[in-house]
Amino acid sequence: MKNQISLLFILIGFYGFSQNDYTSVSEVDNNYREDQFYASVTYNLLNEKPDGVSQTGFSSGFHFGFIRDMPINERRNVSIGLGLGISANSYNQKNLLIKETNKTISFTEINESDYNVSKNKFATYLVEVPLEIRWRTSTAEDYNFWRIYTGFKIGYLVYNTTTFKSDLDNERLSNIDSFNKMQYGLTLSAGYSTWNFHVYYGLNSIFDNNVEFEGESINMKSLKIGLMFYVL
Repeated sequence: MKNQISLLFILIGFYGFSQNDYTSVSEVDNNYREDQFYASVTYNLLNEKPDGVSQTGFSSGFHFGFIRDMPINERRNVSIGLGLGISANSYNQKNLLIKETNKTISFTEINESDYNVSKNKFATYLVEVPLEIRWRTSTAEDYNFWRIYTGFKIGYLVYNTTTFKSDLDNERLSNIDSFNKMQYGLTLSAGYSTWNFHVYYGLNSIFDNNVEFEGESINMKSLKIGLMFYVL
């Protein structure tokens, strides 16, 4: 976790340096492109939780990637962005126990006080393809500008883990089939210069449709809110 945070601040520093460096170039590039590398840190929430399930602690997300910026007007302040990235997400919660018994995965509610739970979370790792419609106030000479980027992101799950630690039981699983392989949602990034608000609103469930909790399908979706940083 510390290494990921350090990398994020290095990227932010590089962003600021690169902006200053570009503004010193005397020759104007009339075919410039913007914001092709990105890094984001988010707070991850669970939408549409089943009754009885609650979240706790800080659930984090780290996202890195490249987006090909393709301007579609003469001024080059409107563009299409298509990219490729990676995403690591954790979701901490209190009382949803994911357990394997006789090679069968079960999702059950527990009384946290009975177990004295010290850790209960699941994590997902995805390769993602973002598609954006991009508007900004940039010019070939101005690298501090307002931006609004909105779009759609689809992710392919490459790895997952679940971790449960308590006084009564410990359980760690990896790469179980209970997660949806394809996860997708809507995105919005907006801000000025370095600091940009970012939100991802998941449209489909984190878990497979066959997964049940207390006899009902689990339809939890991801909502990620945080900051987005861009590098040219």
